[in-house]
Amino acid sequence: MSEALQPALSGKVVLITGAARRLGAAMARRLHAEGAQLMLHYRRSERDVQELQAELNAARADSVASLQADLLDLAGLPEIVRNTVGRFGRLDALVNNASTFYATPLGEITAEDWESLTGTNVKAPLFLSQAAAPHLRRSGGCIVNITDIHAERPLKNYVVYTLAKAALSGLTRSLARELGPEVRVNGVAPGAVLWPEDGSYDDLTRQRVISNTLLKRAGEPEDVARAVLYLIAHAPYVTGQIIAVDGGRSISL
Repeated sequence: MSEALQPALSGKVVLITGAARRLGAAMARRLHAEGAQLMLHYRRSERDVQELQAELNAARADSVASLQADLLDLAGLPEIVRNTVGRFGRLDALVNNASTFYATPLGEITAEDWESLTGTNVKAPLFLSQAAAPHLRRSGGCIVNITDIHAERPLKNYVVYTLAKAALSGLTRSLARELGPEVRVNGVAPGAVLWPEDGSYDDLTRQRVISNTLLKRAGEPEDVARAVLYLIAHAPYVTGQIIAVDGGRSISL
């Protein structure tokens, strides 16, 4: 097969955190379809990640591996990167997707809330990026952080989550300065793509959210996955940017 016909990510290795379900699984399927070899990180969703790994390896043998880790354990984060490079021999992209999301109304915020929400949404991406940086420099790779449109448009009652995602947006731009020119760093900020699983968004709330989008509909996980693919494979002159995938909601709030 000629080089021109090779899949966009053929021979590339991508580490995705929180890859077992929802947005993470959609990214995994899209990047794998474009030829990537994947390390799928998960914390609790072992059955989901095993099924996804089996599905993707059935399509292309030995192209996907997985590992379990608690991202709040900072000492273990470099090991995630080492295991990825040990398994595949290189690292071309890190997708910081794993996230904790729940309400923290002012007056009810605890130290545990702070540790959980800032830990997964900004601390882990920082320290994983730091561990991955030498490998990404060697490969001329990139980092994609999954932020949130509410990083700039605060979500009521979600004080700690909002500030954590705002910090992740700042980290994205800061890392772009620190790691250029060898490594590009960008973000994707989803809007109404997947609803929380805790039942906090009833039908009326969902309709209110959708009515504030310019496209008057919810998005699909594949919309986010395509944006991630673009930033990894098709955006060699893009760094320090955050793409909102939100149907225009962020400019109509």
